[in-house]
Amino acid sequence: MPLTPEEPQIHESAQGPRATPATGRTASTPRPVPGPRPVPGPRPVPGPRSAATPRPGNPGRGPARPAPPERSQVPAERPAAVPRETSSVPQVQLIPASVDGALDAAEEAVDLLLDSGRTPGDILVLTTGEQHPWATHELSFGAASYWDQHDTGEDVFFADASAVDRAKARPVVVVALNGGDDSAVARVLPTARERAVALLVVCGDPQRVNSVLGAGV
Repeated sequence: MPLTPEEPQIHESAQGPRATPATGRTASTPRPVPGPRPVPGPRPVPGPRSAATPRPGNPGRGPARPAPPERSQVPAERPAAVPRETSSVPQVQLIPASVDGALDAAEEAVDLLLDSGRTPGDILVLTTGEQHPWATHELSFGAASYWDQHDTGEDVFFADASAVDRAKARPVVVVALNGGDDSAVARVLPTARERAVALLVVCGDPQRVNSVLGAGV
């Protein structure tokens, strides 16, 4: 059976050609006898890689990247903080008005506040003289339902200055000096300023207001 290179069966001592064929037979060209395949030696064991030696093609092992700046070196670019409304220092705004025109001035102030972005529940309106028509109408259904609307805080609430102690604090308090004596004004304005979280608007005679809240208001 002829031998193939894939299946060598020659003993390691056989190095030459086949024996001479018998007389009378044409000798074929001797084929080279494949020697034994070399036994592969042990592969060299790679040593430990050096941490400083970069691996080709691996950017993670390339030259050291510059360290990011520390937090203390990064300039802070924060928007300016919006001042919180505080009940201790509300802004006081005086709108000069006569006794007869104080209520109209208060209504105009409410409209401007709503147009500027205030919600109806932010505003409390106090009157020192005649009640606002809205308050008169709502009180006709009973005091309970009237004050329920105050406690709900979903709309502008109108109340008499005599009820200022019962009124809860709101971001804006508008006082219409549409009547009442000086003692009533002196009693309601300091309490109204305490109820105002951000802004107190007083519609009335500037001299009366300054005498109660202080000059320069």
